Amino acid sequence: MTTAAVDHGLSSDQDEGGRKRTFGAGRGLALLLVITGAAGLLASWVITIDKFKLLEDPSFTPGCSLNPVVACGNIMKSEQASAFGFPNPMLGLVTYGMVIAIGTGLLAGARYRGWFWLGLNAGTLFGVGFCTWLQYQSLYNINSLCLWCCLAWVATIVMFCYVTTHNVKHRILPAPAWLRNGLTEFPWVLPVMWIGIIGMLILTRWWDFWTS
Repeated sequence: MTTAAVDHGLSSDQDEGGRKRTFGAGRGLALLLVITGAAGLLASWVITIDKFKLLEDPSFTPGCSLNPVVACGNIMKSEQASAFGFPNPMLGLVTYGMVIAIGTGLLAGARYRGWFWLGLNAGTLFGVGFCTWLQYQSLYNINSLCLWCCLAWVATIVMFCYVTTHNVKHRILPAPAWLRNGLTEFPWVLPVMWIGIIGMLILTRWWDFWTS
C-alpha cells in the first residue's frame, strides 16, 4: 500500500480519485478461461499433429474424418488452413496457452490493469473474427467440417463473450446502462444464441445429407 493510499484512505488498487486501477475476476470467469483455453489448446494440438502426419504421408486420413461432410483432411489440405503462411493451429497453440496462463493467474488472485483486460478483449475479438472467417470458408468454400475446429470455435466464442461481459460490467469498456445490466444479468444469452446460429447454418448447409 502506497503512502498516498494510506493518506487518502484508499485501497492499493485505487487511484487518488477513488477509481480502480486493477481488476480481478471471480472464480467462475477464471475457470472459464482455463477450460476454454484448454479446449482450444487441445484442438490446436490434435490438428497440428495430424497436419504433420499428413505432410509425411499425403494418403493419411485423420481420425476425425468420419464422412464426406465431417472431413478434417479436406480442411487441413486447403489454402485457408495456412492463412498466415503457417498452419493455423500453431497460432492456437500460443494464444490458447496464453489464455490458460491468464485464467490460472486469476485463480491465484491476480489483478490486472484495465489496459490488460482491453488487450485480452482485443485478442479474443481477433479470435472470433478469424473463427467466423474460417466458419464461412469451411461451410461455403471448402465444403467440409472439422470437429476439432468446431471445438475451437465454441471455446473462442464463449471466451470472447464472457471477457467482454466482464469488461462492460466493470466499466473497462464503456456501454449504456441497459446493456451493462443485461450482460451482467444474462451473460449466457449471447454465446448460446451465437453458437445456436452456427449450428443452424451447419444444419441447413447440409440438410440433405443429415436427413438422408
